Amino acid sequence: MARPSVVGGFGYWTGRDVSVEFRPAPPDAGVTFVRRDLAGQPRIRAVVANRVESPRRTVLKSGKASVEMVEHIMAALYGLHVDNCEVWVDAPEMPGCDGSSQAFVDALADSGFVTQPASRRALVVREPTRLGTGDCWIEARPNPAGVLSVKFHLDFGAGNAIGRQTLSLPITTDSFRRELAPSRTFLLKSEADWLTSQGLGKRTTTKDLLIFDADGPIDNELRFHDECVRHKALDLVGDLSLAGCDLIGHFVAHKSGHRLNADLVRSLLSDPAWADVRRSA
Repeated sequence: MARPSVVGGFGYWTGRDVSVEFRPAPPDAGVTFVRRDLAGQPRIRAVVANRVESPRRTVLKSGKASVEMVEHIMAALYGLHVDNCEVWVDAPEMPGCDGSSQAFVDALADSGFVTQPASRRALVVREPTRLGTGDCWIEARPNPAGVLSVKFHLDFGAGNAIGRQTLSLPITTDSFRRELAPSRTFLLKSEADWLTSQGLGKRTTTKDLLIFDADGPIDNELRFHDECVRHKALDLVGDLSLAGCDLIGHFVAHKSGHRLNADLVRSLLSDPAWADVRRSA
């Protein structure tokens, strides 16, 4: 990043206003969230070791400080190859914006990018590893192309507006910006109604994200015919980025979610069969 940029909005879960400021960081600093609203401005590194389990979202915690719904920000940073960045925030939950990564991508692009005098760490998948069950799983495979690529199978069954969708995509800066960044969070109406009944998401409307009834999205239009699986692939990129380095491999997921995605990252980092290498920026 060449200079700071700011994104504002409110959290989908809490409805609380929040401002996110992206600031440049030195080589090998990685991505760090800074809670400027708390005493001492505690820092939370964006690595899988700081992930804590929470329903439907990715949450990072260090000490008593936490940040929530970070997956769309992390996907934007990884998709644009921003390796070193400080993310200063004034609330625990990140802004939902339109339910995608687009606002964060636009802000980062407006900041401009600089090449830093350091090579990039990369974790290379050497052999297949699979986690999960027959109905919900994720697998990492070697990729002879030497890049990160993803394939996601989404299956909501027959007889509803989402159905079954599949997307396979190499993750480059261009493909991420064009194919994944605009894709939005989605829910079934029954899920949205239940969350509202629990006092959550009361500020969020059908204009803010995709809420599906039997006929399709309510008061909204799809940006892609398969926008739902594209968003799941976006979430996957954000979760994989918690490895804290580039990933070289092909990741195939079937109905996987944030927890299983993170478990695979942990497995990659702990297994001696995986190699941590350096490559030019």
